[in-house]
Amino acid sequence: MSIHKIIGLFFLAGGLTSSLLAAENRPDVARIITKSDAADILGETVKDPSPRSGEGADGYYSKCNYYSLRRGRSLVIRLQLPGPNAIAPDKELQLVAQANGSMENVPGVGDAAQMFTAGGESGFASRVLMLYVVKGNAFLTIGVSGFANDAIALEKAKTVAQKLFEHL
Repeated sequence: MSIHKIIGLFFLAGGLTSSLLAAENRPDVARIITKSDAADILGETVKDPSPRSGEGADGYYSKCNYYSLRRGRSLVIRLQLPGPNAIAPDKELQLVAQANGSMENVPGVGDAAQMFTAGGESGFASRVLMLYVVKGNAFLTIGVSGFANDAIALEKAKTVAQKLFEHL
């Protein structure tokens, strides 16, 4: 084998290795917020999740859903790190706010955060709280359902956000 082919293979292997390392260094929400963490947050045993992470046309994403064994409580986590041609996280937050209508600002979480609540009108603990957070170049969505008290659900969502921020 010629020296040029060896050098070419070396650079190809180096490029593949750095691409793999870059993907491995991306935050995986299921490894950061584990099944045990989700059970603690929801106050109930949870089913095995089906997490998913990867690069897409608009950047990197990582998502995981945790559902309680007994129906009613869930924790949904989505993390997006946009690519160069994707919508910036602050613009994404504006679009979500426009689509949802009545959202509240949530101070003290990330660079900007808003929440949306729905459900529970029947008196059952079927409320859903969605927390949308921008921090740097990350857009984070956390959904918590099954809590009748929005303040408790918001604190749980903030806890998840803070733990994820430690890995960005």
